[in-house]
Amino acid sequence: MLDIDLQWAIEPQSIPTLEQCKKWVGISLQDDLAYQEVEMVVRIVDPQESQDLNRDYRGKDKSTNVLSFPFEQPPGLLELGEELPYLGDLVICAEVVEKEAHEQGKPLEAHWAHMIVHGTLHLQGYDHIEERDAEEMESLEKEIMQRLGYADPYEQDNS
Repeated sequence: MLDIDLQWAIEPQSIPTLEQCKKWVGISLQDDLAYQEVEMVVRIVDPQESQDLNRDYRGKDKSTNVLSFPFEQPPGLLELGEELPYLGDLVICAEVVEKEAHEQGKPLEAHWAHMIVHGTLHLQGYDHIEERDAEEMESLEKEIMQRLGYADPYEQDNS
């Protein structure tokens, strides 16, 4: 079961819908997570909230497309053999996503899907700091986006 709390900190828009988020997150869950109960938050924010969080948690004083905050299981629960189904939080700046889609010649829906796929992979421990890890993550993103029916997210002007 996938439980997503879609939060709009700005005026709600037509994209993404809760159904789209569930589809995009669901297909992004890897290994055993695809068959387990998973809970997470997708919060859509303005540039100021994105910038504040990016500055406070990543040391970068600018708004960004997506921030991922993986949930860390409390040690006491793990020692008891218990685990909460919470994956973490995605914070996505709608204005940045729209601007990037326009600048890169991508359909808005496809770019939203990519941001949620990308962020969901981060919540599962994937990253792109080291080149080898980046290649693995990008390959997985391309595969997921293709399964969703979207073009390669790393190609320019794929409208």
